[in-house]
Amino acid sequence: MTKQECATQIASILEAKYPTTPIPLDHSDPYTLLVAVLLSAQCTDERVNKVTPFLFERAASPQEMIQLSVEEIRAIIRPCGLSPRKSKAIYDLSHIILDEHAGEVPQSFEALEALPGVGHKTASVVMSQAFGVPAFPVDTHIHRLAYRWKLSTGKNVSKTEADLKRLFPKETWNKLHLQIIFFGREYCPARGHNPYECPICKDFGRKTLFQEWDKK
Repeated sequence: MTKQECATQIASILEAKYPTTPIPLDHSDPYTLLVAVLLSAQCTDERVNKVTPFLFERAASPQEMIQLSVEEIRAIIRPCGLSPRKSKAIYDLSHIILDEHAGEVPQSFEALEALPGVGHKTASVVMSQAFGVPAFPVDTHIHRLAYRWKLSTGKNVSKTEADLKRLFPKETWNKLHLQIIFFGREYCPARGHNPYECPICKDFGRKTLFQEWDKK
């Protein structure tokens, strides 16, 4: 079976299991999504969703956010981790959105990635989920699963993103990256994963998965 045939079958499995893909991070507009995605770095979506109601009650727009001090933002978002860096990034990007983008979250990869604390993955999430632009955000989980399913060599996230974009139709990217995340959480976790019971790995998993499991 070719890699393309594997990808096609994997996409069918994901579509059958997750025909709808709600956005995991609670938000009300592009700005609150941008902030939530920034906070999700090295933090679970569940924890972010517990913190953002308190933050957005105080400041749900760049205009309101710059009225807070970096220290006030930091105190609210501390449970998300990396609060010194994240609080400064949120404060600074809010100023830039106001000063350079008329108070609106920019709708280009280049402009988003120029904002403090916003990398390619964060920009991809905002472009795909807020603006509907085809993108394939690859985080560590998708990177891991793409290697586990033999869809990519796993050398780095940039290579994984390019491999996945080449294998899957562009019109499916925005939904597919969420389907992979949902599937990974339910069936294909990093730890305690049984490849013989996984609906995808049992057919497309790497041999090392089964060898490691059989040694237990």
